[in-house]
Amino acid sequence: MEKYDIIVVGGGAAGFFTAINAAENNPQLKILILERGKEVLTKVKVSGGGRCNVTHAEFIPAELVKRYPRGEKELRGPFHKFMTGDTIAWFEERGVELKIEEDGRMFPVTDSSQTIIDCFKKECKRLNIEVLKGHSLKNFKRDEELWKVETSKEEFECQKLMLATGSNTKVWKLLERIGHTIVPAVPSLFTFNIQDPRIKGLAGISTEAEVNVLGEQLESSGPLLITHWGMSGPAILKLSAWGARELNRLDYRFKIKVNWLPGHSANEMLEELKQLKFSSSKQQVFTRAQFNLPKRLWQSIVKASGISEETRWADLSKDQLKKLSDELTGAIFRVNGKSTFKEEFVTAGGIDLKEIDFQTFESRIHKDLYFAGEILNIDAITGGFNFQNAWTGAFLAARAMS
Repeated sequence: MEKYDIIVVGGGAAGFFTAINAAENNPQLKILILERGKEVLTKVKVSGGGRCNVTHAEFIPAELVKRYPRGEKELRGPFHKFMTGDTIAWFEERGVELKIEEDGRMFPVTDSSQTIIDCFKKECKRLNIEVLKGHSLKNFKRDEELWKVETSKEEFECQKLMLATGSNTKVWKLLERIGHTIVPAVPSLFTFNIQDPRIKGLAGISTEAEVNVLGEQLESSGPLLITHWGMSGPAILKLSAWGARELNRLDYRFKIKVNWLPGHSANEMLEELKQLKFSSSKQQVFTRAQFNLPKRLWQSIVKASGISEETRWADLSKDQLKKLSDELTGAIFRVNGKSTFKEEFVTAGGIDLKEIDFQTFESRIHKDLYFAGEILNIDAITGGFNFQNAWTGAFLAARAMS
């Protein structure tokens, strides 16, 4: 049975980052990465549409933690030790330059995730880190001072064990067996399925909006994108992340209230519409979009308010003005199911955070057992934050392990 100083289970972002940093800290260490699939770093490859959204240009720990519906409190300390600036420097030292896009997301300047994959593979070669593929974890147990690791192909021994297996339910079950608590996984980061005549034919339109889930204390604001199957965009994705558990409990069937004019109440809107009734009296309501709304969306809202295409502002009744004000600031839509956002399968759930020492990312229950990435009950909104959690956890664990 071959013996290693460190075995890392999981050949993804967190796994590779742990192994490389541990070997850098102590080149004498014998390190092995075990991956169950035929290929390593498959999630890195497809992330950010194949460009790899490495991190997010947020450099203040207290602000960065606000992007984590689960893990906000726990990551504050770790981010003071390793965060965005450190990530950028780490990659630059290894010849990978990152760039910041308008929305704050950061990508390699090559716009290719292969750049990140090549960097990791090159580092592994340079540092003599062994990588074995097609090794699915069957079991692991503590045997006196060592961890015994059994895969679908053979058995190994190691001093220190790192599990970076993402949201792998099989591994979670093995952890439950040795006393860890697993918070059940539910989807996070998804779009809303909505069949409604008011948004039919408007796919591709994006506008700022405020969204509330009726009956729950869930609200968000930001760009809302109308899609062929419903609604997406940051406003919706934030709701799906923060409300991951509540929306799962509702079986993804609930109602949302959309305010197409953030910051305006129905009463304020009614006053503005009454002014338009006078100032634009001869114009047709339908023809010219108001309040900087996309034209097709405005026209759909006008129709939904029971106003015909020929109606002029002067001819609007009290009821029509009220209905238009309500549709603009409080349109109710029925959500019936969800769809995955792009290729980002993010889940909320994993190892209970109370069982982790966040200075080292070591288990509080078992000595020399470490975790990083999505195996923990930590998840973030979209934009490079899930990767930053992986880099930070892996870096601090590697420091402790080596």
